[in-house]
Amino acid sequence: MPPAEQRPWEFAAQVPRRLGTVQSGEAEGGREMEYVRVQGVSIPMIGFGTWQLQGETCYRAMLSALELGYRHIDTAEIYGNEQPVGRAIADSGVDRSEIFLVTKVWSDHLAYGDVLNAARGSLERLGVEQIDLYLVHWPNSKFAIADTMRAMNTLVEQDAIARVGVSNFSVGQFEQAQETSSVKLFTNQIPFEVGRSDPSMLAFCQQNDVLLTAYSPLGRGRLARSRELKAIGAQYGKTAAQVALRWCIQQPKVVAIPKSTSSERQRENLGVFDFELSAADLAKLAGA
Repeated sequence: MPPAEQRPWEFAAQVPRRLGTVQSGEAEGGREMEYVRVQGVSIPMIGFGTWQLQGETCYRAMLSALELGYRHIDTAEIYGNEQPVGRAIADSGVDRSEIFLVTKVWSDHLAYGDVLNAARGSLERLGVEQIDLYLVHWPNSKFAIADTMRAMNTLVEQDAIARVGVSNFSVGQFEQAQETSSVKLFTNQIPFEVGRSDPSMLAFCQQNDVLLTAYSPLGRGRLARSRELKAIGAQYGKTAAQVALRWCIQQPKVVAIPKSTSSERQRENLGVFDFELSAADLAKLAGA
């Protein structure tokens, strides 16, 4: 495997933001994949979430997503699906170096030694030598954040993980974690969608060159049925779901990780790179 700093997905967006390309070809459903640049790294703006996907369903959904052009894959220890995720990556024919792989340590495993053991378990289940981004899944006041971050830093030093991040942290919790980490935190993964955003966290990420990863960007399917988003989408020839995803990624330093087992919906979710929401529509949705 090439070292992290030489992987193709990191150099795909050296050109301006709208011109990045997936090394293995064009993403389905619209123009080529676009990237967001954070801390010198280019990350695909649309990733593939795997929460609640299990066994063969997860495996088949992963194979479909990779075939369509997804290269940013999100899983977690607690999801119980790292093994089928890893098997799909191995069987897909996509070079491992093209995939930005994210997983998470569960909130009960945040003691120093438990973090190290959890990471080793994830590496084994995923069948990879290194995790591209390893997140603290939820904050837990029962554990000293300094010990947790010390373990995360140790994993970076051991090349078990390339980057460190968190999930479901407030601005204050993020700052506390960063104060105890010698490695700059790369992302905060939070629920972020039309009608449920976090302006203070978004501003913090944008000001500090931190990636905001939006999970459940479609409101667990609710936004795909929104009359308001359908009406806006009709102006662009797009679906409500595509409008919701475009709203997320059109904001600087934001990527989204929708989930779907349907190849049709997976393709639809990639069809967000051939249009832009107007300033008026962005403002309208920001106040939704």
